[in-house]
Amino acid sequence: GLLAAWGIFAVGAELYGRRTGVVLAALWGVYPTAFVQSMAYTETLFTALAAWALYAVLKGRWLVAGALCVLAGLTRPSAAALIAALAITAGVTFVREFRADSRLGPVLRRNARMIAGVALAPLGWLAYVVFVAVREGSPFAYFDVQAQWGNSIDGGRALAAFIAGLPLPAALGLCAALGLLGWLVVLCVRQRQPLPLLVYGITIVVISLIGAGYFGSRPRLMMPAFPLLLPPAAALVRLRSTGRTAAVIAALACASAAYGAWTLLGAGPP
Repeated sequence: GLLAAWGIFAVGAELYGRRTGVVLAALWGVYPTAFVQSMAYTETLFTALAAWALYAVLKGRWLVAGALCVLAGLTRPSAAALIAALAITAGVTFVREFRADSRLGPVLRRNARMIAGVALAPLGWLAYVVFVAVREGSPFAYFDVQAQWGNSIDGGRALAAFIAGLPLPAALGLCAALGLLGWLVVLCVRQRQPLPLLVYGITIVVISLIGAGYFGSRPRLMMPAFPLLLPPAAALVRLRSTGRTAAVIAALACASAAYGAWTLLGAGPP
């Protein structure tokens, strides 16, 4: 958790200054399902690896980013979002440079580390798929095991069915929460976040919503999408008052603690 907060701070500080980095890390720490950081889930470890991998991309350290992406792929299948962020950013960079200098050889030489980092990135996820295939004796065993848990990609049908089965007030509240999520995505685009952060954050959200798994776990699955918190972090920094910013974060921390207690001690995720 500390490494994840440090990495999130590093990304925020690199883009918008140290004050924004501190607020961004604090907002991630008071995320409504942040209580799972003290439980045996892999989101916190994955967030740490993803944050430092994205920081490495921002600094142009592609081999470091690729190596961290390998570890992330051995941690969670949602590393696909991180792999996509590296691949799309590298592709856009390569095309831009090729248009400026149509000679393929020099462009390849200048971007050799970037290409190597992108080639390295998916190896962890692929290695785990191969490991499960060998362990279970079937080339598609990884996906079979996921299906046994009910974790398949259905394009959002399970989410729609879940909302349709709720009482009207709860359904409206959930739709409002999803609307807020969509608004945060729009704010990230309007904020002109760097491409790797945009691709990573949006892909994490999409992966979390289009699966058929248990609905109550979806907020936890979106916890690694810390770039979504950059717009509210920037807004809090614009208050230009440390006391006001601290008061807002303290109120959010209390609300998060109450939500966590309700979830853990009650009937489960609301």
